[in-house]
Order: sequence, then structure tokens, then C-alpha cells
Amino acid sequence: MRITGMAPLSATVYACDRLRCHLCGEVTTAPAPEGVGPEKYDATATSMVGLLKYGAGLPFNRIETLQAGMRIPLPAATQWDLVRKAVPVLAPAHTELLHQAAQAPVLYNDDTTMKVLKLTKAQRAAALADDAHTERTGIFTSGIVATEEGRQIALFFTGVRHAGENLATVLAHRAADLPAPIQMCDGLSRNAPSDFDTVMSSCLAHARRKYVELTETFPEEVRFVLETLREVYGTEARIQAEGLDPEPRLLRHQAESAPRMAILEQWMRTQFEERRIEPNSTLGAAIRYMQKRWPELTLFLCVPGAPLDNNVTERVLKKAILHRKNALFYRTLNGAYVGDTFMSLIHTAELNHVAPFEYLVALQRHGDAVAANPADWMPWNYQATLAQQNPGPEPPD
Repeated sequence: MRITGMAPLSATVYACDRLRCHLCGEVTTAPAPEGVGPEKYDATATSMVGLLKYGAGLPFNRIETLQAGMRIPLPAATQWDLVRKAVPVLAPAHTELLHQAAQAPVLYNDDTTMKVLKLTKAQRAAALADDAHTERTGIFTSGIVATEEGRQIALFFTGVRHAGENLATVLAHRAADLPAPIQMCDGLSRNAPSDFDTVMSSCLAHARRKYVELTETFPEEVRFVLETLREVYGTEARIQAEGLDPEPRLLRHQAESAPRMAILEQWMRTQFEERRIEPNSTLGAAIRYMQKRWPELTLFLCVPGAPLDNNVTERVLKKAILHRKNALFYRTLNGAYVGDTFMSLIHTAELNHVAPFEYLVALQRHGDAVAANPADWMPWNYQATLAQQNPGPEPPD
């Protein structure tokens, strides 16, 4: 193996001869080599810029500096034009992701703060149907993850809406005959979609962190809680390693985790009943947090497929957080929509172990086919679609 370095975007210059007729003065330019095409920027160029910007968190100005250092200039404004013009081609696949996510049996959601420089009052009012909330000043990026049959879909929404309101936007596309999905989130009320029913499940990892913060203050009590939850997560790890379906998974947790969680619940009651812990102390607050949400925290012991925590969404939101740390903000809501579209497609491809660069290139090069039937161009089946469109040579007799 020999590894060499190169610029993220390379360029090839074709010098086409130009000849002038001595009689009429007409100038004729030689055609470019076959396969070069009329476009200056190939789909691979747009895909690379989108992947660097929205997948790796590299701002446009840093890409510009990197390209200049490789003697292949690519201004930041040109990069923006490339990704902006690609969004209408990518939009059908993005919309199909949203539609399929709405049908999933399990949905995770959470949000993180974001900044949009130019966000008018009219845009805020248009985004919020409830007039009482039009003065909301916060801006957020919501992450929604849908899981079904081993597939995962990641969706990003940036604006003034909270995670629950964006989840309601997704659930508006859900088939009416489907049962209410399981929703996994933390304990914030703004994560719940007010207009749609869900089977609420709370994040066990959030509850656990409240104890971790008290390790030095209440070492013995915290050790008991953490060791109990460690056994529960150990059972879940073995289930994942064995690849159990939801029903066998539920039975395993009921056999192994239910007794441990029952002991933990009794321990929490004992702390208050025997006045071992002051309810207003920091440990008392951590206990009351769990007691208040106990049915939601233990849903995985009652409902097949209910997850233990919301860690998958927190990992997804790292894409938005990486962008926020490096680029600091979006300039407009349109820029935020471009970023959400690229992030959704890139991270969904990554979650399904598909190379996002190749996926973005395929969507752009087959834009008409994607628009006609976007369901055939999802990350998990687009390669089969390509194989059907470009079958290899038939084997010899």
C-alpha cells in the first residue's frame, strides 16, 4: 500500500484549440474530450464540499484556505452556490426520509441551541402557529432518529421550533392506521408533540447522570444506583450482541432487569420513608427525578422495542454541534435548511453503514430518477437500484 496526499477537490484544465478561417473570419473551437461534459463542477465536487461542510464541520472559509494551499482556488461563495443548487435535486430523497421516518415504531428526539443571524419576526410567526409563542427568542436544531427493522433515519430541523414541535411535523406524515409510536426523549416537556399521541419513554442515561454528578458527595448511595444500572445495561449489551428481536428482548429484560429495577425502586422509597436522605438535598432531587418518571423510565420492561436511553439522538446532534462550534451560525433560514438537508442525508447514510460521499454523488447524477421514485434511492437500497439500471455483461454460455 502506498498512500499519497491530494486536495479535497482537484481540477483538470482542457486546452481546446481555436482556429480562425482566413476567408470568413469564423472561429472554431475544438470539442472537449468525450465524457468531460458541459458543467464546470461535477457532482463529486458538490458532494465533497457538502461532506466537508456539513459532515465534517469544516467551514467554507477553511475549505477555501485549504484549496488555496493546494493551488486549486475554490472561493467560499462558490462553495455555497454548489450546495445551494444541489438541494432541489436532493430534496425528494430528503422528503422520502421524513415520510419513512414517520412510519417507524420507535422515534427519538432532542434538540440543541443554534444561531441564525437573519431571522425576522415574520419568519418566527410563520414558524409558530401559536401566537402566544411568537415572541420566543431561542433558536434550536432538533435531531430526530427513527428506527425500524435495523434501519435508522436521522433528521435535522433548525429554527425556532422545539424538538416536540418538529416531531409533530414528522408525525403529520404518519399513516392513520398505525398505532402510536414509542417516543424516547429526556424529561423536558417541550420534547413531547402536543398534537399527536406517543407512548412516552424517558431516558435512563439522563437519570443516571444526575447520580454521577454526586459521586463525591454521596459515594455509597451513588455506587448502589450505578451498579444496579450497570447490570441492566449489561443485559442490554448481551441482547444486542445476540441480535434478539423485540419480543425475546422484552422477555430477557423482564427476567433479568425487572428484579433489579424493583430493588432500585424500593431502595429509593426507603431513603425517604426512613429519612436517610433529605428530599430537598441534591441526592433527594435525583431520586425524585426518577420516581416522577418511573413508568417512562421502565417502559422497556413492559413494551417490546422500547429503548433504554436517548443516546442515539445525542450522538446525532453532535453533527449540528460540530457545525456550531466551527461555523458558529447560519446566516439565514435558507442556509439552515441547506445544512439540515445535507446533514440528514449524510448522517442517515453513516448510520446505515453507507459511504455518504458516494450516496450524494448518486443522488445528483440520477436526479430525474430520484424525483420520480425516491423510495428506490434510500441509503439502504440505492446501490441495488443502480445495479438494476446498469446491469453488468451477461455471463457467457
